[in-house]
Amino acid sequence: MTDDASQDAIHVTRLPSGLTVASERMDRVETVAFGAYVATGTRNELAAENGVSHFLEHMAFKGTARRSAAAIAEEIEDVGGRINAYTDREHTAYYVKLLKEDLPLGVDIIGDILCHSAFTPEEIERERGVIIQEIGRANDTPDDIIFDHFQETAYPSQPMGRPVLGTEAIIRAMPRETLTGYMARHYTPDRIIVAAAGNLEHEAVLDLVSRHFADLPDHPAPTIEPGRYRGGEFREARDLDQVHIVLGFPAVAYDDPDLYAVSLLSSVLGGGMSSRLFQEIREKRGLVYSISAFTMPYNDGGLFGIYAGTGESEAEELIPVTLEELRKVQDAVSEAELARARARFKAGLLMSLESASSRSGQLAQHLRIFGRPLSTAEMVAKIEAVTTADIRAAAARVFRAPPTLALLGPAARVAPLPEIAERLAA
Repeated sequence: MTDDASQDAIHVTRLPSGLTVASERMDRVETVAFGAYVATGTRNELAAENGVSHFLEHMAFKGTARRSAAAIAEEIEDVGGRINAYTDREHTAYYVKLLKEDLPLGVDIIGDILCHSAFTPEEIERERGVIIQEIGRANDTPDDIIFDHFQETAYPSQPMGRPVLGTEAIIRAMPRETLTGYMARHYTPDRIIVAAAGNLEHEAVLDLVSRHFADLPDHPAPTIEPGRYRGGEFREARDLDQVHIVLGFPAVAYDDPDLYAVSLLSSVLGGGMSSRLFQEIREKRGLVYSISAFTMPYNDGGLFGIYAGTGESEAEELIPVTLEELRKVQDAVSEAELARARARFKAGLLMSLESASSRSGQLAQHLRIFGRPLSTAEMVAKIEAVTTADIRAAAARVFRAPPTLALLGPAARVAPLPEIAERLAA
């Protein structure tokens, strides 16, 4: 075992199996956060198995060869710890937070989940029903499901556009073999980063991981289909009080030089109550209760979007005003706006450093995306280097690309996408 990187309290080791183990020591806390971050998610799924990554996340806590589902919960909660997991389009995470003396238990349980999950038929059927309920709840929540429609429209007929939860029909029909086969193919050491942060010693983490993650399958993982942004329009008329709108564009990947400029652009436009969209559309015109901008970078591309919920009569005015703000930000950004966006970004970054959970997750993300830990000073320097000209250039790059429009609710008064695209081009 050799250390591939070391930076202050951060240590990274790649085991002979290919498993990466990273840790960051935080002397002033009494806790540890530990997680396994698997580089597989919705974009790794075949069409017929859409939702399997999320199904696996649910099944992680439903028993192993030596622990029942109740035992997993009880062992963690007996020591006051917390255990959880999540799935997104590019990775799946399983993590615990405990007092420092209970780290061995946490590593044991996460390793047991990833190496020895039982997938008993009765637990699969029980959790199948839970996931179907989750899909139903999402479908009944318009300000949630609209983002799935937006993603599918931006990336049609490909893994990047499919919903993380899958569909009810696929989940109902998914056999046990799909779960176990997917886990065997994708949960391999070279695709997993184990990260820990808190009051710990790196060598102790290494020893625990070497013992409890020894039974991972060892073979090459399948290749990933590249994301291909296309854009387009989705409309679904529903009997709702509001129209839910997402207007978006192709944006940048994690390693793109414009990443930080696009992030600050998002903040200037819709990052808070002082942002342009909030001030112009809510405060001055009263067209919405809330409006926001967001950016979602991926390994090989990304999305920039604006979300708003508004009444049927207000929707007609909302889009032209929004498009005007997208035009104006390409022409001028003030130094005060840039300073405010920088401050918001830096505050979020520095506040996250107070949490062991945030640090372990950030460490794993940096290793997965960049292959090395990024220091706080490096990230702050990249933010400080962004100029108003950079933001204007990023806005021109993003907003002159083909748009995607997703609408849910009484949207008859919203202009069609070709008209919106024509206004943007002008």
